[in-house]
Amino acid sequence: MKSEFDITVAFTGHRSYRHEADLRLRQTIEALWRAGRRCFLSGMAIGFDMAAAEAVLELRERWGDLRLVAVVPFRGQERLFPEEEQRRFNRILEAADEVVILSEGYSRGVYAVRNGYLIDHAATIVTWYGGGAGGTRQTVNRALKKARRLIHLHPSTPLEAYPVPSLF
Repeated sequence: MKSEFDITVAFTGHRSYRHEADLRLRQTIEALWRAGRRCFLSGMAIGFDMAAAEAVLELRERWGDLRLVAVVPFRGQERLFPEEEQRRFNRILEAADEVVILSEGYSRGVYAVRNGYLIDHAATIVTWYGGGAGGTRQTVNRALKKARRLIHLHPSTPLEAYPVPSLF
């Protein structure tokens, strides 16, 4: 029997994601579900994280055994977002199966803690990483060091850049 860790998937990606790969994202989640993955973690940032959370919620309507865990780096994170993104964030939190809040307030390094949580709790990581420095790059690098399976959806970086074997 697979452990909770083995059936858990985390998402990491750029905040600049503008729904370019929504179909591929849904197809990936469906393939993961067919492969026995049931728990999905979203770091709840604007962009790819929230798009992935919404995709899980949409597909949960079809398959009731999908679980969404919203991993919030600090209480009140959404207050930094534009008003429409705040509403979106709150809709996702209300629909999530579980909400994990890692800190009561903002502090330096809180996003790195969130990213570490995602990698430490999931065997598979779905990424939207198109290069450059920042949190997504650090998260992908940490996933590689921890030998997590990576499923990379961004078209600008070839899959060969990620030596971890694919799930499929």
